[in-house]
Amino acid sequence: MSHQPQAATASEAVFKPSVDLGGELPEVRGPDFNTDLSLDDLLRCFGTTGFQATGISRAIDVINQMISWRLSDDPPEPDESEHYLDPLIREQTRCKVFLGFTSNMISSGVREVIRFLVQHGYVDCLVTTAGGVEEDLIKCLGKTYVAEFELPGKDLREKGLNRIGNLLVPNDNYCRFQEWIDPLLTRMLEEQKELGTLWSPSSVIARLGKEINDESSVLYWCWKNDIPVFCPALTDGSLGDMIFFHSFSHPGLVVDLVSDIRKLNRLAYDCKRAGMVVLGGGVCKHHVANAMLMRNGADYSVFVNTAQEFDGSDAGARPDEAVSWGKIRGDAKAVKVFADATVAWPLIVAGTWARKHREAVGKGEKEEGGKERGMPKHAHLHV
Repeated sequence: MSHQPQAATASEAVFKPSVDLGGELPEVRGPDFNTDLSLDDLLRCFGTTGFQATGISRAIDVINQMISWRLSDDPPEPDESEHYLDPLIREQTRCKVFLGFTSNMISSGVREVIRFLVQHGYVDCLVTTAGGVEEDLIKCLGKTYVAEFELPGKDLREKGLNRIGNLLVPNDNYCRFQEWIDPLLTRMLEEQKELGTLWSPSSVIARLGKEINDESSVLYWCWKNDIPVFCPALTDGSLGDMIFFHSFSHPGLVVDLVSDIRKLNRLAYDCKRAGMVVLGGGVCKHHVANAMLMRNGADYSVFVNTAQEFDGSDAGARPDEAVSWGKIRGDAKAVKVFADATVAWPLIVAGTWARKHREAVGKGEKEEGGKERGMPKHAHLHV
């Protein structure tokens, strides 16, 4: 016997009355291109566009809170040290910004966005993979080209072309890299033997940044502005290949991981507030987040990647999972943007550091290199 719904019952189901959301939530509204929209106007519209556009808008809000915070915004703690009772010190004490990213960010044009941030001293440390180190240096020695995802790997191999997504890197670039870095590794080994130099991944990277001496390089500006670059998987790439080949003719180079984990963790727990921004997942995401555990969690957090959480991966984990580990504080400002970082990150930077940089330059408050007038270099570091 079939049960046909009665007309009144169906009507009630379809036209069920709603609770009134007026005044509680913003109305969905996208950009109106009938008006003369600036980039800032467009980014503001993202907040009410929905989906990942709203995620980008929330990431912009979190980062702007992160970089605007000063210790003077909060009342002194009952056990505050005398150093931090000084009003000038409180005004100059900022949130430390930890930026993590995977190597494909440097392979792509996001490299120039990251270079802007370190060139002007807007972040306090970088955490990346071996590719994030070597690809920056290799781009100083040869060009990377935009191509297609569909190019056959077999044909490319025969032509000596390496594909990274829809980018092509001629194998000659890696040959130039080997020619450039091999004598440098020899000098570093000599310094270890003759001067007792203890190399760590971050000190190796700083030396590479100094030696490349190229203003297009992220690592150059990190060396110049004393911004540490941490890479716990330093040998997982072409750089590891070069160290491997070099070790046969010049054995004995030692790279100490322990000193770097001490340095990174101290950066995290020796600060009043910490913010982490991570593009991608894997080693760089976990390494930054684990450092935040040393201070009972980050105060601000922004993740940008396309990974999902259904497989239990750390890359796909939402910020709330990190809260359970103590890597993000329970009351932190945190957001994950589910998007390709090559699209999302330039927009996020445009609405945060780049906008504030333009405003400061317009007011004459910034000197070349981003140093604020009247403020000593790295006044926001507390180690």
